[in-house]
Amino acid sequence: MEEQRYAFGRFMLDPASGVLRRDGQPVPLGQRAIALLKALLDADGRPVGKEALIEAGWPGLMVEEGNLSVQIAHLRKALGQRPDGQEWIVTLPRLGYRLLRRQAAVAETGDDIFPSLAVLPFENLSGDPKQQYFADGIVDDIITALSRFTSFAVIARNTSFVYRGGDIRKIASELGVKYVLEGSLSKSGSRLRIYARLVDAVANVQLWAQSFDGDLEEVFEFQDRITESVAIGIEPHVHHAELERARRERPGSVSVYDICLQVLPKILAETSAQNAEAHALLTEALEREPDNARILALASYTLEHRRTMGWPPFGPDDAEKCVALARRGIALARGDATIMATCGMSLIQVGREYDWGLAIMQAAVDLNPNSLNVVLRAGIAHLHCGNLDRAQEYLMRAHRLSPLDPYAHITFCGLADIEMIRGNYEQSLLWASRSLALNPNFDPTVWILITDNVNLGRIDEARRFLQHLLRIAPDSTLASIAAGQATKVPERLALVLDGLRRAGLPEA
Repeated sequence: MEEQRYAFGRFMLDPASGVLRRDGQPVPLGQRAIALLKALLDADGRPVGKEALIEAGWPGLMVEEGNLSVQIAHLRKALGQRPDGQEWIVTLPRLGYRLLRRQAAVAETGDDIFPSLAVLPFENLSGDPKQQYFADGIVDDIITALSRFTSFAVIARNTSFVYRGGDIRKIASELGVKYVLEGSLSKSGSRLRIYARLVDAVANVQLWAQSFDGDLEEVFEFQDRITESVAIGIEPHVHHAELERARRERPGSVSVYDICLQVLPKILAETSAQNAEAHALLTEALEREPDNARILALASYTLEHRRTMGWPPFGPDDAEKCVALARRGIALARGDATIMATCGMSLIQVGREYDWGLAIMQAAVDLNPNSLNVVLRAGIAHLHCGNLDRAQEYLMRAHRLSPLDPYAHITFCGLADIEMIRGNYEQSLLWASRSLALNPNFDPTVWILITDNVNLGRIDEARRFLQHLLRIAPDSTLASIAAGQATKVPERLALVLDGLRRAGLPEA
């Protein structure tokens, strides 16, 4: 059995090879330091006594405590500081040492979530409704960049995009935010004009406003300037390194960037045909920029989702391609939490690398606990192969981060799945019904509706939902569904398969 790998921050430790990597690159460390690091990671944030560490680093030997101090000093130097400025390894007087894997309170999944900023969709002044995707895509990237800052939270785009026009103060009140960013965009040929303004909606004061007028090739510079101005307006003490993180991953050309913007609505459509179109576009983009982590992650996701949903494969090597894309995406992610979470899900769902996938997911949450995409994927990962309580915490956090999310069908489906596994079929039906109302094309929601009704003795209702499943996914069979699902906890999948079998879904 493959030994567990550990991910924390920008690091990945592979004890089997004795190698620690930062952003995919090896960190020079001796084997004693590696053994000590593994012992600290195994403790999962709990204190580790000096005797236990000495035994881990020098098994069966009698050594002076000073040797341990020297190795800990080497580790601290190699790891550097955490994003919040603290040391990774903390000395606990009379107790030993502990490694701080998680962020401070902002990373917790409690109820004290107060999103500070909403970015509203920019008005499309191009005169061409077909250019709305470009305006929305520009704003989506600004939201993604701002959500990387740990000093404030950002409402997810799927909630803020519900509001197109209206009273700023009313919108801010409904979303529970203090700051609102709004603006407009016009694109004509190769010319681009963006206007943006940041408002303190509570005080009803405009903090900043600026127009950006130039060539389309300057779109990335415009995004950077808007992001930096907003971050400084909200939190004057944001560290320069955090600003740099918002600039790292993006396509190198506007043509590839345009492909990325076209892909997102196709992915969200949740149909086999749109998924195929998205994958074709991403394949084209990868031919131009084979080392772009964002494109690698999206391409991996289209293959992962296709397999998970049980849709017809593109070819016999879909699984191998999906995992290869995910591995390369992780290697090039450079600390981008969304890319790590997306690729981590591929490792879990398709690669069946459960421990590594969960470690990648936890590292992504530590890097950006305010990202809806990251928290949602962490919840689904734990649902499939981890802790149900943790899964529920993450999914409820995702719901609070984006309370009006029109794509919350995945969140609601995950919560329905948890209640179904626990035998709370009526509560599961409530969550599943909310999911179905948002997106009737999401197969897993229908699987749960069928299973809930079967277990409640409502066979006719279960068969009605089975007919719906066969309308939206006519190739569905027990074999195709089972092939695309994680099986670390077999009884969770077995419950669904049994329900579908009893309702009449064919084996193959």
